[in-house]
Amino acid sequence: MKPIKLNIKTKSGVYPIIIGSNLTSRLPKILKNNLVNYNKCLLVIDRNVPHKMINKISKSIKSKNIYKYSFKSSERNKSQKSVDRILEVLLTKNFSRQDCLIAVGGGITGDVSGYAASIFKRGLQFINMPTTLLSQVDSSVGGKTGINTKYGKNLIGSFYQPKIVISDCDFLKTLPDREIICGYGEILKHSLIKNRNFYNFLDQNIFNILELKTPFLEKAIFESCKIKKKMVEKDENEKNFRKVLNFGHTFAHAFEATLGFSNKLNHGEAVILGIVSALKFSLKNKYINEKEFTLVIDHIKRSKMPSEIKDYFSIKNLNKLLSFMIKDKKNISNKINLILLKKIGSPLINNQYSVEKIKSFLEQELSN
Repeated sequence: MKPIKLNIKTKSGVYPIIIGSNLTSRLPKILKNNLVNYNKCLLVIDRNVPHKMINKISKSIKSKNIYKYSFKSSERNKSQKSVDRILEVLLTKNFSRQDCLIAVGGGITGDVSGYAASIFKRGLQFINMPTTLLSQVDSSVGGKTGINTKYGKNLIGSFYQPKIVISDCDFLKTLPDREIICGYGEILKHSLIKNRNFYNFLDQNIFNILELKTPFLEKAIFESCKIKKKMVEKDENEKNFRKVLNFGHTFAHAFEATLGFSNKLNHGEAVILGIVSALKFSLKNKYINEKEFTLVIDHIKRSKMPSEIKDYFSIKNLNKLLSFMIKDKKNISNKINLILLKKIGSPLINNQYSVEKIKSFLEQELSN
């Protein structure tokens, strides 16, 4: 299948997302065709990426001065300490702003690398090669970079657009089923907030996508990125409309933080649980009708995505969950901001609720 190209246009500049197979072997040509020139290159490589894929990248750009930094991807390592280590390599090897950093890995690797690139000499060229389905449809699009702190997730970061995003579907063949499900949750989210026709496509082809079949997989990635592209182009710095992309995320970030960003619940699974929670809250407040609600919940259960927060939390976690929701960066008052759903394709933004109302909802969910 011929690679698909999607251009993202922001005030910071224009950059392409290229989606296809065997793209790593064509890396020099892709970079040249998209006017990416450099002398030195730092590859920040997620340790989960198979060596054969790294070797393909190394061979394809062997004529350049290449340095490698092995990164152990985890929410705990999404930290200032990891950023400092990357900066140390760039400084000791005397990188210039015209050189480049290539992130090869999932969303955490891309977020940490992008943030390091944004602050090194006030910005050097950044290329993102997302290797998970989640990162290909989410974190690699839009220029959001960031790190975690003990106070919560992604509270320190920057908006820094890459020069190019290269989404090679061959990386996905090396992933466990759990990772594919996580990425699919983000694809589903995009359809729910923007495009009912895309949701219908997902509902009809869910197992073709989960089994990574062509052309269903590529279409799902492309359509998902296209939805996020429109949001980013309208609102690059998340001042207004782009907030809709946080559907499910206020709950999700609290779920992750409460479990200490452990492997018990990875980001994609937390987002799926967050979507379910936002849907239930929408139903409870009579924004979405029972028919629409059931349609989406059945889809989630059919694909065996996580759907019950009781499987991960108990009533004793209630106050901790609330404390992280209160600290969420989207809040602008002492109330909690949620993105909710009226129907598939019609989100509701800037909804603020009291801590007591959220507490009552979670209490009921954890007690049933």
